[in-house]
Amino acid sequence: MQSQQMNLDVIANNLANVNTTGYKKSKIEFQDLLYSTVSSPGAEQGGGTQLPTGLQVGHGSRAVATSRVFTDGELTQTDAQTDVAIKGDGFFEVQMTDGSRAFTRDGALKISSDGRVTTSEGLVVQGGWQPITAGSSVTISPNGEVSVKSASGTTSFQVQIVRFANPSGLESIGHNLFKETAASGSAEQGTPNTNGYGELAQGYLELSNVKTVEEMVNMIMAQRAYEVNSKAVQASDEMMQLSNNLRR
Repeated sequence: MQSQQMNLDVIANNLANVNTTGYKKSKIEFQDLLYSTVSSPGAEQGGGTQLPTGLQVGHGSRAVATSRVFTDGELTQTDAQTDVAIKGDGFFEVQMTDGSRAFTRDGALKISSDGRVTTSEGLVVQGGWQPITAGSSVTISPNGEVSVKSASGTTSFQVQIVRFANPSGLESIGHNLFKETAASGSAEQGTPNTNGYGELAQGYLELSNVKTVEEMVNMIMAQRAYEVNSKAVQASDEMMQLSNNLRR
């Protein structure tokens, strides 16, 4: 029952983030618990015979991991020149307020009062982004070449994104951000649309990869499993009560 309750919590979080830009759904993984072994498979029975099967009683299941599914979400067109989606493998690198690094798939970029490119929460985006003058026309190519046309002329620069050997090992810290861990491996910086890195799509945002219908089916299955387990506990209690009430 505890396992299914945690399963429902994960499903509920996926549904809550169905409209979160760049959100990657989570899935929970279970394993069975220890077994009480009455007789082991292959045990000697005497006379040279062996048990073909054993007698073991399991003690339930437990949740062992929640992993992110990093499939691409659908792209929605916004036509905003600083909205940039990543199609394929990659993350934007941002600098946290404490100076540490974090990574995001949320490409709803903004321009601060001093021209720096930031996230919606004001975190500065790293990877070669240069200040952009207010009122400039910005063009971003799929391979990360940025052209900025302003009254004073045209400037260009190259931006990069990062990827990980095991993105499922990233630590979720909320706010559409991930932290690097030993399990994820180190961030590898590269040019978009080359060597397996995803390409950039200006004027688009990546939607959540949560499929509502699929999550609703999972929720019903988890709810039914929870109910069946509660019935099993109730039935076991009733059987024990009958056994205790037996008279000679």
